[in-house]
Amino acid sequence: MGKRPISADSHITEPPDCYADRIEKKYRDTAPHLERDDKRGDVYVINGLESIVPMGLVAAAGKDPKDLRMSGARFGDLHRSGWDPTYRVADQERDGIAAEFIYPTVGMLLCNHPDFDYKKACFDAYNLWLQEYCAEAPDRLFGLGQTAMRSVDEGIEDLRRIKEMGFKGVMMPGNPQHLDYDHPDYDPLWEAAVDMDMPISFHILTSSQDSLTRQRGPKINSFQGIIRGCQDIIGTFIFGGVFERHPKLKLVCVEADAGWAPHFMYRMDHAYKRHRYWMKCAEMERLPSEYFRENVYMTFQDDWVAFKVKDMCNARRLLWANDFPHSDSTWPWSQEMLAEHAAELTEQERDWILHDNVAELYNVSVN
Repeated sequence: MGKRPISADSHITEPPDCYADRIEKKYRDTAPHLERDDKRGDVYVINGLESIVPMGLVAAAGKDPKDLRMSGARFGDLHRSGWDPTYRVADQERDGIAAEFIYPTVGMLLCNHPDFDYKKACFDAYNLWLQEYCAEAPDRLFGLGQTAMRSVDEGIEDLRRIKEMGFKGVMMPGNPQHLDYDHPDYDPLWEAAVDMDMPISFHILTSSQDSLTRQRGPKINSFQGIIRGCQDIIGTFIFGGVFERHPKLKLVCVEADAGWAPHFMYRMDHAYKRHRYWMKCAEMERLPSEYFRENVYMTFQDDWVAFKVKDMCNARRLLWANDFPHSDSTWPWSQEMLAEHAAELTEQERDWILHDNVAELYNVSVN
């Protein structure tokens, strides 16, 4: 390896006091909180959502696949670095990585909460906690703030506040409260994101289209569908003319892999050239694939196909990640995996995908 890898997508495990101790007073009694369940172990309960967050998979990095379970875990037994930043650098060193860009865990489910006021209060509280967490190692822990997107004006204000808090980008919910992201009403928000140099991120399982409960056949088949929400968002931005109107906007597709991108780009081009007159979309100066290659960044963990098709994508838009401490994480075997998966890359290509691309995207310097 040349430069030490940077993880473009890692997570924290929100501690029991994350929301309740920082949320505005009116929501203090209903803030997301941890409960002990006799059958399911420790679970995060979110007021207004039927789904709970069992702790079994949110910090299962390093476990044997045979030992993966949703239920039965206790918070105190999870990777401590998921919530205590004083332990985080040691776990980075164990995986041989130089830094991480940090996303939430409970906050992913909150993206689909139907009450946008509650969601806003939770995200404001989380941002305060994450700011404290990242301050422990500011040259190795880079946070992504969350916004609820109740309105365009508030989104712009959130973006400004998130940047002032030291965060490097913003994690968007898959669905805003009003209209959709391709509507021209959102143009001031995208202009602000460009002006502030704040990439916008969309993570899997944060859109109303995402689900692990809707599937045909065995339950494991639902795993195939969790990237679909991100694909729909990319299509909305491209076919909706957002990148046409805002060519410098940077969109990060998080944890949805990348090996599928060449065929997806082909299919978008085919649809545009053959079917746009009756299926309707904005007229564009360039083909959809050209906007995809320029404006869309993709994070992935052990997607070896992404390395194989790099020349059919844009190698400067591929971002490797270890997803620590989630169950899909490559920690603590990332170095061994990358030695195999990236073996055919040139040193320059390895540096791009494992280090330089994410450092340049977020304008950080990491050794």
